[in-house]
Formats: sequence, structure tokens, C-alpha cells
Amino acid sequence: MSTETNNDEISVNIISENKNDTEDSTQSTKTSEKNIDDVLTLLELEQKKVTEYEEKLKHVLADFQNLSRKTQSDIENGVNSKIDEFMLDFLKIYDDFVRAKEVFSQSKIDTTGLESILKNMDSLLTKYHVKPIDALGEIFNPNFHEAISVVSDPDLDENTITKEIRKGYISHERVIRPTLVEISKK
Repeated sequence: MSTETNNDEISVNIISENKNDTEDSTQSTKTSEKNIDDVLTLLELEQKKVTEYEEKLKHVLADFQNLSRKTQSDIENGVNSKIDEFMLDFLKIYDDFVRAKEVFSQSKIDTTGLESILKNMDSLLTKYHVKPIDALGEIFNPNFHEAISVVSDPDLDENTITKEIRKGYISHERVIRPTLVEISKK
């Protein structure tokens, strides 16, 4: 009997251990697969979030660059506007000096001092990129010229500038003062 009992116990023990191992192994595999699926799902969600955040960051960066460019442009336009305003006032004084020189020259008065002042003023205009608009003999262009009188002349082409009444000026490719002109009509 003891032999039978020993056989039974061993058999039972072995079967019992095998069943537990198999069940544990199956359950462990199922748990591992579930954990892997959960981790993969979480990874997928996080990757979507990362992509979404990257897109948002790109848009914010583009907005910042646009704002930076616009701010820089606004600052430059503001500074140029103030410089143009100052130059317009300066040009009025410059015109007065030119007229004074012409009057003194016609009266045979020495204009050496005025000429050197005008040279300094010309240097200042050149330094700040202010250039005169050449108009005499040119065809009228409303972007650069302002017609204040018209003369009939059949010998000239239509809208030819016959007289420059007041000099115009350009600064940094912008007209700060148009030339006042007289134009021809046929």
C-alpha cells in the first residue's frame, strides 16, 4: 500500500505542479500581452501628442517670425518717416540758401561763404542718401513730378517738362518731395 500511496502522491504532485505551471505560464503570457498592448497604445497616444505639439510649435514660431519682421519694418518706417520729415524742413532752408546765392550773384556780391555752406549742405544730403530729381526735358511722371502749369509748344512732345519751378528729392528710393514743374501741351 505504501507503494501505491507513494505513486499516487508523486503523480498527484507532479500533475498538480504541471497544472499550476501551465496556468501560471498562460496567465503570465496573457498579462504580458495585455501590458504590451497597453504600453503600445500609450506610446501611440504620446506620439500623436508630440506630433500635435510640434505642429503648434511650428505655427507659433512662424507667427513670432512674422511679428518680428513686421515690428522691424514698422520701426524702420517710423525712423524713415521722421528722417523724411526733418529733411523736408531742411530742404526749405536749403532752397532759401540757393535763392540767396542766386540773388547775390546777380547783384555781383561775393557768394564764396554761401557756396561753402551749400557744399556742406550737399554733403549732408549725400550722407543721408537724399538725391535731387532731374526733371528738365524729361517726360512728366506723376510719381516724381507735380505739374503746376501748362504751356503750349508744338515743337515738344506732349507732357515734356519745360521748366523746373522747385527741385524735388528722393530718399532711399522714396520721393520725399516731388519736383514742381511746367509741362508742354501741343
